[in-house]
Formats: sequence, C-alpha cells, structure tokens
Amino acid sequence: MEDFRTCPTTGLKVHKPAELLIKINAVTSIVFLLVGGILALLLALTKMPAIHLLSSELFYRFLTLHGIAMLVAWIIFFEAAILYFTSAVLLNCRLAAIKIAWLAYILMLGGAALAAVQILLGNADVMFTSYPPLQAHHLYYLGVILFAVGAILASCVFFGTLVVAKQEKTYEGSLPLVTFGAAAAAIIAIVTLAHGAIIYIPTWLWALGVVDHIDAPTYRLIFWAFGHSSQQINVCAMVAVWYLLAAVTVGAKPVNQKICRTAFVLYILFIDIASEHHILVDPGFSAAHKAWNTGYFMHLAVLASMIHALAVPSSIEVALRKKGYTQGLFEWLKMAPWGNPAFSALAFSVVGFGFLGGITGVTFGTEQINIIAHNTWRITGHFHATVVAGTTMAFMGLTYVLLPLIFRKELAFPTLAKFQPFVFGIGVMTFAVGMMFTGAFGMPRRHWDFSFADAIFPIATDPTVMITLNIFGLGALLAVVGGAMYILVSVGTLLIGKNIE
Repeated sequence: MEDFRTCPTTGLKVHKPAELLIKINAVTSIVFLLVGGILALLLALTKMPAIHLLSSELFYRFLTLHGIAMLVAWIIFFEAAILYFTSAVLLNCRLAAIKIAWLAYILMLGGAALAAVQILLGNADVMFTSYPPLQAHHLYYLGVILFAVGAILASCVFFGTLVVAKQEKTYEGSLPLVTFGAAAAAIIAIVTLAHGAIIYIPTWLWALGVVDHIDAPTYRLIFWAFGHSSQQINVCAMVAVWYLLAAVTVGAKPVNQKICRTAFVLYILFIDIASEHHILVDPGFSAAHKAWNTGYFMHLAVLASMIHALAVPSSIEVALRKKGYTQGLFEWLKMAPWGNPAFSALAFSVVGFGFLGGITGVTFGTEQINIIAHNTWRITGHFHATVVAGTTMAFMGLTYVLLPLIFRKELAFPTLAKFQPFVFGIGVMTFAVGMMFTGAFGMPRRHWDFSFADAIFPIATDPTVMITLNIFGLGALLAVVGGAMYILVSVGTLLIGKNIE
C-alpha cells in the first residue's frame, strides 16, 4: 500500500506512479497549449488586413505548427492524463504497465518535438493535412508516427488498467459512466491512430525515396480517417469530462445511465464516418458512397450527441432543483455555481460545442452545403467551435478539478480563475462566429492575404467582410487573453499555490 495515498476530499485511493504520469502529461499539454496560443495570436494578427503581421512563408509555417501543437499535442497529452485519471484513480486501482506508460510519454514527446523542429526549420511547410504532392522532410513524418505509436501505447495502458481493476475487484458494478466514456474515446483512438499509421508510414517512405508515388485521393481518404477522427476522440473525452464536471460541481447524476452509455456506443460505431465530409467534393468517390455517409450513418453519431446534449443539462437541473432552487423555470440556472470555474467552463463547453460546433458540423456535413462551404473560413470557424469552444474549454474546467485533487494545490489567483472561462469562452465563440460569417462571403481558408492585393486579376470583396473580420479579430484577442489567464492560473498554482495536506 506504500504506492497509494488516500485523497482527503474524495476518499479515493490514488496510485502514486499514476499520479506522476497524470501530472507530467497534463503539464506537457499546457506547454504545447502555450506554444499554440502564441502562434494563434500571430496568425490572427496576420488575418486582420489592417495589421497583416507575418510574411506568407512564416504564415504557412506557423499555421502548420499551430495545427500540430493544438490539434495533436495539447489535446492528446491531456487526454492521456484523462485516461490514467479515469482508470487508476476513479477505479481505486494501480496503473497497469508503468514502464510502458512512460515509454508512451517519451514517444509522444519525442515525436511532437521532432515534428515541431522540422516545421521550424522550414522542412515541413505542408500544414496539418500535408496533402501530396506537397512533401515534408522524412523526419517530420517520422515524428508524427512516433507520436501516434505513443498514443496507442497510452490507450493500451488504460485498457490494461481496466483489466487490473476488474481482476482485483477495486470497484463494484458497472464501470463508472466517466470511465465508460473514456473507454469509448480510447477505442476510437486506437482505430484512428491505426489509420494514421496506415497512411503516414507509406508517406514517410515516399519522403525517404523508397516509394515512388503516393496516390492523392487514397491519401486524402485514409488521412481523414486519422485527421478528423482524432477530433472524435476529443468529442468522447469531452463528453466524459462533462459528466465528471457536472458530478463534481453540483452533484449531478444522469437521469438514465443506460441511455448515456448507449450514446457512447453509437459514437464508437458511427462517429468516425463523419470524417468523410472532408472529401465530399472530391470527384473520386461515388454519389451513393457520399449519400450513405452524409444522409444515414453520420446521423446515428449525431443522435448520440443529441442524447448527451439533453442528459448533461438535465442532470444539472435535477441536481440543483434538489438543492431547493425550484422557483420558476430557470431559478436553478440562475443559482448555479457560476463562480466555480469548473462549472462555468462546463457551461461554455456545452453551449460552444452544441450550438456553434455541432449544428454547423451537421450542416456542413451534407453534400449540398459542403459544396459551397468547403475550403472557406466557415469550416475553420466550425472546427474552432468544436475543438476550442468545446474540447479545450472542457479540459480547462477539468484542470481546475485536477489541480487540488492530483497536484494537491489550492488555486493561485482565484479571482482570475473565476473570470477566465467567461473571457476565453466569449472570445472563442466570437471569433468562431466571425470566421463562419467571413467564410459565408466566400473568403477561403488557409489564405495568407484576404485582401488579395497581389492577385493578378482584381477581386471585389464584399464590404461586409471587413465587419466580420473585425468581429473575428476582437474575439481572437479576447480568447488569447483568456488562454493566458488559464496558463497563468495553472502555472501559478504549480509554482506558488498553497499545498493541500
């Protein structure tokens, strides 16, 4: 028992080696968030015509690194911490295969660092998708492969821990809903990362000169089974965090756990199919293929999201009404613990993902709308609403839970922490809306100069675009301030936060 401690707040047994791995993965993720946030500021200032900060070369280079730092490193390192927390800690058991968990961390860190260095050296200005015939240095592809292998190992350690908990009978009954959701995320992760290996290994060999040719349509099909499906890992992990935050902040319990678990199963079976909305405008796939994808299978995953969108707020309402907030329809909402940053982050995550990210994802995933929306800034606004307003906001809320429970530190700058979710949440949703409206006027994504000043042919731009661009700029700056507040609170807590005995 010397490898365990008992949490004075929850009474849970905490495996000390697991605790260390949770800490190191969480801290590493925040470092990558800082890097990605700085790049986001530089890119936003470049998108604003009045400033137009970066050269075209640096813009595409930093855009590539921003995607790797935010979409891959920040989120997946944090998700590794979530997997270890929801298995070893919530199930009161030891973490399986500690050495493999450390190997997973080393591979992920080494792979991310290798890819980042190649980008900064100018050897991989291919952006996140790295579509052939664009070709990066072979070490860039190797870095992505190493990171993916590490993430697969982390998922395997999670499943091994579930086996240990079952064999040692450290919990009773079914898996807790939060752990069940994390298991769904890990299953999707293994399928997703396997697709990444299937396409990145040949591409790596192509960069080495071993393979002569990479078929572009085949690459796009398999890549998006990795590139977009990796965000489906985030969806599952985010929803699991929603249930955890609702329970921790207001004592909420889902009205019907069986329905919630069924929704996670629907994610496992159907959510990866949504990745194909990236290739709906490609001519290489049949109309029947696209119709089945966008008209039938994908909406079974949408059904799962609708179940969670009802289950989480309703569980919060029931919990608060049980506390006596029963006057009228919305007293429970008014009297919710808005001063608790974990709860306010949860609220912004549900709204940001559900209304801005989820609804736009469903509409952009239909073939007719995709034809006019694809490769415009509307798509960029959509996935910032899902990944940033949704997943990142939820992970920020979880951080305010993990700091006292795992790091055993009282929050530094509590007033700053109280307002951080509001600043970040409002900022992200504002710039996502600005992106989507700018894209609705035809502005392309991944474009260095929105003014088209260097275009051979003159291009008339709707004057409304300047208004929507200013909305984007204001929201982006506000989101950067909110992100800086989060990092200041997190790092400040680690450095000067009062120890909790």
